[in-house]
Amino acid sequence: MKKTVPTLLIHGGAWAMPDEDVAAHERGIVRALEAGHAVLQAGGTAVEAVEAAVVVMEDDEAFDAGRGSFLTNDGRVQLDALLMNGADLRTGGVACVEHLRNPIKAARLVLEKSPHVYFVGVGAERFALQNGMALCDNMDLVIAREQRRLYTAQKAELAGHKDRTFSGEIPLPDPMLSHDTVGAVALDCHGNLAAGTSTGGTLNKAPGRVGDSSLIGCGCYADNRSAAVSLTGWGEPIMKLVLGKWAVDRVAAGATPQQSATDAITYLFERLGGHGGVILMDPQGEIGLAHNTPRMAWGMAKGDARSWGVTRNEA
Repeated sequence: MKKTVPTLLIHGGAWAMPDEDVAAHERGIVRALEAGHAVLQAGGTAVEAVEAAVVVMEDDEAFDAGRGSFLTNDGRVQLDALLMNGADLRTGGVACVEHLRNPIKAARLVLEKSPHVYFVGVGAERFALQNGMALCDNMDLVIAREQRRLYTAQKAELAGHKDRTFSGEIPLPDPMLSHDTVGAVALDCHGNLAAGTSTGGTLNKAPGRVGDSSLIGCGCYADNRSAAVSLTGWGEPIMKLVLGKWAVDRVAAGATPQQSATDAITYLFERLGGHGGVILMDPQGEIGLAHNTPRMAWGMAKGDARSWGVTRNEA
């Protein structure tokens, strides 16, 4: 029997990343890889590794997750996250939380300690508090960069500029079109897969809006019988296509992870004009990565090997 090599694949968002932001994203990716893969190397589970990697990115202000996330149109942070165990399909999701620094930790609590799958808003925060998580003030999650970005977006909106958040051609660079949703997929020494995704959503979103990231089969999915996947990009088209489940089903039908990832992004654009990125891993540790945005931050750790970067899409 072939030995399972613990493997971690992560992403830090697919968008029109300006040159000056590349280094910060690469540093964040490296730290997240180190945290998640250390768990795998110590014999930890794929679920634990995904959580560890995502927590690092939630704590890093470079990404649209946790502190430093995009602001709603009333100037607040609302966070969504999902974590799924491919061994038994147990899943935990939270959405529209405003007082949790690490929503992926709350998602794991839901996965492990609740008969339910999904909590939102105050109910999610109450569940997290009851299970040992501390609450924070929403302003602890807000940073000056995002306040300036919100002001610029709302000024443009008042001037009549078209909102291109969810579809259409993307100029390069356009920092207003940032989508730094973070995610990870992992394979542990026991041969189990897991996937997780965490986000602050889209800039200037309406309070209460939930995107694809925390929805099963949309922003995230994991099943030992097919693959684990995490997506980033414009949530509305991804949700309409249930693109995460679409991608892992193609792996189950015989496609390689890379072919499935490429096909998923092609399908996203051809069907709905959507843009984004996807990472995939099958039960053998084979991976796939694709995006149709100008850039995507990613990293992989497998055995003693490490690779990472911010890839450019020249198409």
